[in-house]
Amino acid sequence: MSTTASPLPTESAHTPRRVALASAIGTTIEWYDFYLYATATALVFNQLFFPSISPTAGTLAAFATYAAGFGARPIGAVISGHLGDRLGRKAVLIAALVTMGVATTAIGLLPTYATIGVWAPALLVVLRIVQGLAVGGEWAGAAILAVEHAPQRRRGFFGSFTQLGSPAGMLLATGSLFGVRVIAGDEAFLAWAWRLPFVASIVLVGVGLFIRLRIQDAPEFRALRERGDVARLPVVEVLRAAPRDVVLTTGLRLSQIALFVLLTTYGLTYIAGELGKASSAGLLAVVITSALGLATTPLWAVLSDRIGRRTPYLVGSVGGTITLTLFFLAVGTGSTTLIVLAMVLGINVTHDAMYGPQAAWFAELFSTRLRYSGASLGYGIGSVVAGGFAPLVAAALVGATGSFWLVVAFLAVLSVLTTAAALLARETALEPLAP
Repeated sequence: MSTTASPLPTESAHTPRRVALASAIGTTIEWYDFYLYATATALVFNQLFFPSISPTAGTLAAFATYAAGFGARPIGAVISGHLGDRLGRKAVLIAALVTMGVATTAIGLLPTYATIGVWAPALLVVLRIVQGLAVGGEWAGAAILAVEHAPQRRRGFFGSFTQLGSPAGMLLATGSLFGVRVIAGDEAFLAWAWRLPFVASIVLVGVGLFIRLRIQDAPEFRALRERGDVARLPVVEVLRAAPRDVVLTTGLRLSQIALFVLLTTYGLTYIAGELGKASSAGLLAVVITSALGLATTPLWAVLSDRIGRRTPYLVGSVGGTITLTLFFLAVGTGSTTLIVLAMVLGINVTHDAMYGPQAAWFAELFSTRLRYSGASLGYGIGSVVAGGFAPLVAAALVGATGSFWLVVAFLAVLSVLTTAAALLARETALEPLAP
């Protein structure tokens, strides 16, 4: 009988659950920080950091700083992909979490335009870029850890725990700003209370670090690293070995992220412009859809484990333009109930149909030695192309025409590209992960 010890530690039967939970909590904290900025962009930053220009120009300038964070994502994706495929997923995730927390806390302490003039928006942009670098490395690492530890037939479900960080983070971010605004009142909220949720980020980072330090990379990656078989230049290699999949994952990201930010970020500004700044319909709708997303995201992912990734994705990409149109029409009625219902259709049905299976599908399209770089690139490039500029484009189109129809047309173009990518990408739900 052989007594040779395994070179790798035995994995606990509960490892997939533990890693999935750690991914969910870590990404929740990351997205809390990122969405906190997005929500404050629509409510606060245009007034406090760009007050010397017209309201429309102030909104455009605030959304430009929002876009800067998305613009930094591909850079963060390249850096994190290189390090994640060479050193390990866990180390990069810890660095991303700390970086995001420090940047978010610093935003909460940042003087406004009234105190330091043009330095205020300049520093705001710098900190937003740091946030973008951090989140560019966060998502792929968390998704890959969850998927690489998951049983083959449940990769969609366990990968969706990473996706839960988005609705959970949005719920925390929007809920905290909404709660602080209600408790402090509009005047105090604008004067100082908006800072409290940003400063609180440092506490959440401590919680996230405690959890992430207790997990480890998947056995397949650790074995690859012990053999010395890691890629020397993984970003370069993935562009040589799998350029088609990088392009397809970019395409799969386009309408998903655009629909999300048009509803949850630009949507708040649009509602405020149509119904008045005192209206809480937008924040209420975002809170409700975020809470429902904790259930609908994994439900769509479980469905993708059973019928494949492509079909749910097509439901989302084809239906997104319709639900965005319904949202704008609902705002026109002034009815809070209709606005909430339209947001639920847009986020929990069409958006989550794409977002639920996304982590698993992106990870499954690449091999172990190039997975972090490949998934990061597609996710990051798609984010900046469609997500970062969507609110800015929408604000400019509505400002120029006074109508929302060109915004709908903008999303329709992105939806065609995402639909094409979904039809061309390999169906990977029933395949083993590529070594």
